[in-house]
Amino acid sequence: MAGGQGRGPANPTTGLNNYLTAELHNYLTLLASGDDERAEAAVEELATLPLDQHKQALDALQAMLTSPDIDTRWWAARALAAIPDAQVPALLLKAFTDEEAGVRQCAALGLRLHPTPMAVPALIAALSDEDSLVTDLSADALGEIGASAVPALLEVMQNGSHKARLGATRALATIGDPRAIPALYAALDSDSALMEYWATTGLEKMGVGMVFFKP
Repeated sequence: MAGGQGRGPANPTTGLNNYLTAELHNYLTLLASGDDERAEAAVEELATLPLDQHKQALDALQAMLTSPDIDTRWWAARALAAIPDAQVPALLLKAFTDEEAGVRQCAALGLRLHPTPMAVPALIAALSDEDSLVTDLSADALGEIGASAVPALLEVMQNGSHKARLGATRALATIGDPRAIPALYAALDSDSALMEYWATTGLEKMGVGMVFFKP
């Protein structure tokens, strides 16, 4: 994890050694090795595991999410995001509550890669996260979820903080759902150039004329 500050090496497979295959045990050890290049190589291998090994891998990565070492938790989230399994979003949502912003960032990116309506409430809440990158990545994830996220995003546009509304505008611009047109027009009157940019982008994406622009 670039810039991460862990609390020392930890055995990611403690209590699981009798359950894991030797190959999987090796990949997980590499994730917690402190060597980013080797850890990324392990992620690539985990992403191609056969289906019959997914449960083992997911159970082990879930255990790693509780490690006291920040880097281990980050790499666990990174590896989860790479595994094509329906159970991944629920595990990423656990990482999304991590006290470390870097882990939350990684989880948000993973949720963008595994879009699911079940993540909408957590992602909506994260539009107010103290970390701006978490907010941006959460908006991106909501944009990937699409139409099912629109009602919650419109609620944010009505009642959210400025920061949350900016993220919601970005997500709505990405989705391009006609239900958002009134909210995006209203956002054009914001004193935020960035919010106006995303509102304009969303309206143009939907082919809506700019007849309401003030000269």
